[in-house]
Amino acid sequence: MNRFSRFINLHNGEEEKHIVKENVLSNISFKGSNLWILACAIAIASVGLNVNSTAVIIGAMLISPLMGPIVGAGFALGTYDFTLLKKALKNLFIATIVSLIVSAVYFYLSPFKDAQSELLAITSPNIYDVLIAFFGGVVGAITITRKEKGNPLAGVAIATALMPPICTVGYGVAIGNLNFIAGAFYLYTINCFFICLSTFLIIKYLKYPIFQQVDEKVQKKVRYITSILVLLMIVPSVYLAFNLFIQKSEQQKCNNFIQLEFIDRGYTLIYKDLNLEAKPKVIALAFANKQFNQAEITSYNLKLNKYKINNTKLVILQDTSITNLNSNEISSSALIKLLKETDLKIKADSTNNLLMENNNIMAEVDVLFPSINNVAYNTVNYANVEDNSLKSKIVVLIKSEQKIESEELAKFEEWIKIKLKASKVIIIQDKQ
Repeated sequence: MNRFSRFINLHNGEEEKHIVKENVLSNISFKGSNLWILACAIAIASVGLNVNSTAVIIGAMLISPLMGPIVGAGFALGTYDFTLLKKALKNLFIATIVSLIVSAVYFYLSPFKDAQSELLAITSPNIYDVLIAFFGGVVGAITITRKEKGNPLAGVAIATALMPPICTVGYGVAIGNLNFIAGAFYLYTINCFFICLSTFLIIKYLKYPIFQQVDEKVQKKVRYITSILVLLMIVPSVYLAFNLFIQKSEQQKCNNFIQLEFIDRGYTLIYKDLNLEAKPKVIALAFANKQFNQAEITSYNLKLNKYKINNTKLVILQDTSITNLNSNEISSSALIKLLKETDLKIKADSTNNLLMENNNIMAEVDVLFPSINNVAYNTVNYANVEDNSLKSKIVVLIKSEQKIESEELAKFEEWIKIKLKASKVIIIQDKQ
């Protein structure tokens, strides 16, 4: 037992405690060079998120000094140094505000405001993010107490990912999206808190000298507040993790259904969109070499129950067109992708902006509807399965930086019907 204790003993290779404290103190403050490094790191991370470059984001995390005040707060709690705790929290607040300002300004000025996958991945934290932050913080706390520090801190900076969440909050502020702000800030808070907590536990385990003597009442208060904060952080993350599990399970069932019923039977799938947030949920598919009649589509919808896919509707898009076209069932981005992939001759420039074929009409749009940035339209042919006739619909795609008010959208619809000499058009908005 003694041999095992020596094997896992954290006191082996430990740095002098007063030197560790000096190192922690030196990394807390955000002024001068530290502030400049932070601002530059935030700018780099924002660019990485904007262009969806993982390598750039990792580089920004490596040079970020954000860990300093968080580790300092945990160290202060572990030694009951409340003066140091106030200083650490003050500097963390300053660093957070500076990070928000830099990232928000960057994203506000950036011409590219589309949410890339790296941004979207940050908006839904769960229990796994808690575990990463906690164990990453443990590694970080152990490392700062070693004589030979090696390079674990670089890995901790990458794993705990403090920079991307705060930059994503800035992105949410820049585009006015509360979901991005709330989700990313929750992840940032999780990372900060659990790095601080793990540092606190390691400092207590290593028995660092208490800065000032406190009675049992104060110690109980610290433990009580810490326990409440742990629950406040963990409970929502567990709920989000459960939702993620349900979502992945539903996606797996849908993919299994598509694989067994269509792909394994030789049908070439050219388009797939799973809208699992709609009510009812929608599976939209398009095939290159197979036409389905209404009876077959109905039969496939009934088969969904066999795969335990409930409250879901199967929509099959065919004839390089859109049957059962319903903008409430199929997202605007999905429709745009389908229209482009089925070669309906909608023009696009190098920045992927949709263009009108008639520049004179676009000039009128600029004057009459300034909130609309770009417009495209096309006649979509589709088969009417009830009487086997060929019909057509005019689909108008519009791009805007913000959601267009319903009143203005109605005016645009009436105007475009007159311009295109159409009795009915389908308007699809694609928010930039």
